[in-house]
Amino acid sequence: MSKRILLATAALAVGALTLTACGGDADAKDDGGKKGSAAQGADISISSKDGATDASINATGVKVKGGKLTDVKMTQVSSGAAVEGTLASDGSSWKPKAQLERGTKYKVTANAKDGSGNEATENATFTTVTSANSFIGTYTPDDGSKVGVGMPVSFTFDKPITDKKAVQSHITVSSDSGQKVVGHWFGTQRLDFRPQEYWKAGSKVTMKIALDGVKGANNATGVQNKTVTFTIGRAQVSTVDVKSHQMTVERDGKVVKTIPISAGSPSNPTYNGQMVISEKFTQTRMNGSTVGFGGEYDIKDVPHAMRLSNSGTFIHGNYWGAPFGSGNTSHGCVGLQDARGAGDPGTPGAWFFSNSMIGDIVTVKGSPDKTIAPDNGLNGWNMDWSAWTAGSAV
Repeated sequence: MSKRILLATAALAVGALTLTACGGDADAKDDGGKKGSAAQGADISISSKDGATDASINATGVKVKGGKLTDVKMTQVSSGAAVEGTLASDGSSWKPKAQLERGTKYKVTANAKDGSGNEATENATFTTVTSANSFIGTYTPDDGSKVGVGMPVSFTFDKPITDKKAVQSHITVSSDSGQKVVGHWFGTQRLDFRPQEYWKAGSKVTMKIALDGVKGANNATGVQNKTVTFTIGRAQVSTVDVKSHQMTVERDGKVVKTIPISAGSPSNPTYNGQMVISEKFTQTRMNGSTVGFGGEYDIKDVPHAMRLSNSGTFIHGNYWGAPFGSGNTSHGCVGLQDARGAGDPGTPGAWFFSNSMIGDIVTVKGSPDKTIAPDNGLNGWNMDWSAWTAGSAV
């Protein structure tokens, strides 16, 4: 549902009485908030009420009934900078070309004519909702992206949400596969969506965000209004068997490769469970002090690294040595044999990196560690469906 728009009601002064009493100029183009009184039919409305302090950054516009808009000027009050806009071909409406700034004061002057050539003017000065009184949600995946079958839709809001039902009900996620998609709240600032099973390969997912004007909490109004689509690629699920030190890569149900690995050591075991690849780095630095370790390691050029958790679990290339296929010696990551500099395409690490995408699943089994928490990364698949749906606010 779009933001409830407050329309400035046109109260056109009619007849010569007003002209005589006020001594008004029927051709006035900017009359400090009054309407041009000579027009009998053109009724201009500006979507943001004059004096408003919480105007939409998305829905602001001008419409007219009984006539055509001839000119609309919108400016930032503080700077005087003009806001570019688009006038409909039939002259019935005008809107800004781009989203307005939050917490900014604007002035609009709109002129129109009715069928007899009589003119009307409408003015409004208003301030858009401020950053302090609004909220936004950063989300993944991006519009137009292609992702693996395990990729959830995940929102992180910049303010705590107290009316979860209002916010969730204004975000819809659907797939042309027909799969039912349900949201789940992790605390007050994160909302993820997924189907019961992995997405169907090749399907198209549409996310509609209609949060503009939605009250998420006291003094926190949504400002987002957009549609995002992404597609699901082939179905790739890779299973790491910690006990056998092997990873089996399945694509569309068929084994395409088996790769020797080295997982976490007995003192620093790898999490069990289904983990989603959320980031990919051709090379990255891994410093143990950033994930709770001391000075055990600080490797500035780890090749072919793919994130599996927020707490520092990666599946990555290893050029400094490990007993691939026969032992587990890492600090919790899954290591694959690789070359320094990430320049050798023939290594197992390079192959897996080039054959994986964001949203692919890596499942770890046989580790002495616990199953990874569903909110540690994009790993809600480790929660059963009944628990997942219980966390929905709608």
